[in-house]
Amino acid sequence: MSAVFDPSQNALSQDLASPEADVFALVAGASRRALAFGADGIVERARFEREVRALAAALPPAQHAVNLCENRYRFLVALCAVALRGQTNLLPSSRAPAVVEDVLARYPDSYCIGDEALDPAPPRYLQLPPTLAEQDGEPLQVDARALLAIGFTSGSTGQPKPNPKTWQAFRTSTAQNLAALGDLLRDDEVTFLVATVPPQHMYGMEMSVLLPLLGPVAVHAQRPFFPGDVARALSDAPTPPLLVTTPVHLRALVESGIELPALAGIVSATAPLPAELAQLAEARYRCEVREVFGSTETCVFARRRTARESAWTPLPGVRVCPQPDGTAIHAPHLPEPVVLADLMEVEADGRFVLRGRSADLLEIAGKRASLGDLTRKLLAIDGVVDGVVFQLDAADAFGVRRIAALVVAPTLSEPQILHALRQSIDPVFLPRPLRRVNALPRNETGKLPRHALEAMLHADTDSSVE
Repeated sequence: MSAVFDPSQNALSQDLASPEADVFALVAGASRRALAFGADGIVERARFEREVRALAAALPPAQHAVNLCENRYRFLVALCAVALRGQTNLLPSSRAPAVVEDVLARYPDSYCIGDEALDPAPPRYLQLPPTLAEQDGEPLQVDARALLAIGFTSGSTGQPKPNPKTWQAFRTSTAQNLAALGDLLRDDEVTFLVATVPPQHMYGMEMSVLLPLLGPVAVHAQRPFFPGDVARALSDAPTPPLLVTTPVHLRALVESGIELPALAGIVSATAPLPAELAQLAEARYRCEVREVFGSTETCVFARRRTARESAWTPLPGVRVCPQPDGTAIHAPHLPEPVVLADLMEVEADGRFVLRGRSADLLEIAGKRASLGDLTRKLLAIDGVVDGVVFQLDAADAFGVRRIAALVVAPTLSEPQILHALRQSIDPVFLPRPLRRVNALPRNETGKLPRHALEAMLHADTDSSVE
């Protein structure tokens, strides 16, 4: 296990975490320090500030702006311009029209800002020009108490929920993320970072937006998705970069066999990272794979090296307190404890192990199981490429909420999958219906929104196994 980074020894972490100043510089670091990079070279912080000033002056009057920028650098410019104008960024879990329309309906005094021609274009859509204007002026400053953004949960456990975040909360959580990354960052130099996750997602926001904005990090302007694109983006970095990704993207990279340049490390989140995948990635790319744990509600609060350990190490100042309905998270950046549905067992040294989620626990005919464990057993079947077991929202005629499954298994039939499941799980927990599909409805971070699962299951029930 690598050494645990102590933020008390890092001046930047101390400055970010300090709550004393009500106003602070929006962009940290020297004006000539790199903030972003790409195939066209490096963007310095001075240019970024000029573009933020110009865009802020051109924004329409409103209280909120839905930031839909796909290019990560332009997302950063729009994010800071909106904040400089005294407005709040709205960060939907995806750019799907229905999701954007829901956010606009919740916040009527808002407009949308993006960098691509969308079809259909959302209401009140401001598209950034191909070349951003620049404007000189005073150093950019913001009120630490101001509301920077409202992020929305993915909807994997129900209706997406808003989570407001102030500048001060993000400053403190950025200090925590420096602790989470620790020795993966370069000493006294800029660390170059490539991310496969969208900036609107809280993990992407923390690792690929706030770190370059407030820390010694420069981020790749694009969001590569396919393995070849990831390899090319990593090659744009002048020094070994840090790859911020998800288990879904990491598995695609490993299975592609594509060669990557030397890496400073790999960071993963958004879903549990299998130890076997972490071990394969470390062996192939000759670097540490560090998994971070957090949520939209809490931001990142723990870390582990999954290839070598199962327990999570809380970041400095974080306490996890188990309770009957989940776990209360206490952290320096949280104004009050946040209760997560995750069930955690705290060890004597303060580290913790996940034992499932309260919402995942099932009790049928006096027997207990968890949806997470049922899904793991489904994925362990030879020939199953992807799959998920979940419980339906609606009850049947007997008042029972049935268990269902969606499975990607090109070489297996549905009866064969059920037969294999019978070998490892109690019959009362067999998913019925079980439907074989071409692909699961994963979003940009690999998560499975609850409404998308139900919609796919009921789209064509003729092929379901009953």
